[in-house]
Amino acid sequence: MIKVEKKKNFISISGHAMYDTLGKDIVCASVSTMVTVTVNAILKIDETSINYTSEKGKVIIKVLKENKMIKLLLDNMMDLLYELKKQYPKNIKIEEVSS
Repeated sequence: MIKVEKKKNFISISGHAMYDTLGKDIVCASVSTMVTVTVNAILKIDETSINYTSEKGKVIIKVLKENKMIKLLLDNMMDLLYELKKQYPKNIKIEEVSS
């Protein structure tokens, strides 16, 4: 299962969807694409606005400077993840922690 954890200035995405075998999993591919497109767009706008790490099976995004466009892109990514979760509820878990 892919686990998404969102806090105020922190997003962690980890795990494997287990929808299909590694390399053929459309849920994992979708999540990877959403995250990659979002991170790349943010870095093109302001490369000092986020810090991210990507290791095998885990991406961590830390928001260092937030502006309207950065917030919009991250909110869009989360909306897309929620839409994917509706289609594949057994494969994605999203937890948002306020504070």
